[in-house]
Amino acid sequence: MSTPLNPQQTEAQQKDLARLLFADPGSNAYAVLDGASNPALLGRLHADQPEFVCLYRGELAPDVAKCAPYLVRLEQGKPFALWVIANCLGKHWGIFALSRADLRGLRQHFRKFNMVYDPEGNRPLLFRYYDPRVLRIFLPSCNKKQQAEFYGPVDAFFAEAEDGKGHLRFDRIV
Repeated sequence: MSTPLNPQQTEAQQKDLARLLFADPGSNAYAVLDGASNPALLGRLHADQPEFVCLYRGELAPDVAKCAPYLVRLEQGKPFALWVIANCLGKHWGIFALSRADLRGLRQHFRKFNMVYDPEGNRPLLFRYYDPRVLRIFLPSCNKKQQAEFYGPVDAFFAEAEDGKGHLRFDRIV
């Protein structure tokens, strides 16, 4: 598949995001992408065949699979990474993470956060942490213990800025 350029996303913005994701050769670059925000995601995953896993457990009905979140290992210069980088800004497709963990380890970590409970601890709620509009509010509100738990093996997260013109970096607090 070709990688069409999003005219709203400049070449400089694409280079900035690629630089953020691939600057450290010792880290793996990942995207946590939301099928509900990107109807073309599942088809593109199957066409480009990057290393990916669904963050929901078990066999999913086709309509659920299409809207599920996916953890994808991004490789510099590969078609899927180029497509995401060229087209993600302003669309709330997901978040990015840098980690030395492998895909399976990171999947296990992120799956712990798919469901959370209301403040009373009674009602389970879907936690859409992979929506950049959620992550950029959630992370600054966490105390150090909560941040350590959420980051786990992740060294840094990137979430689309509110204006949709770049990405905010959230580093692990040590």
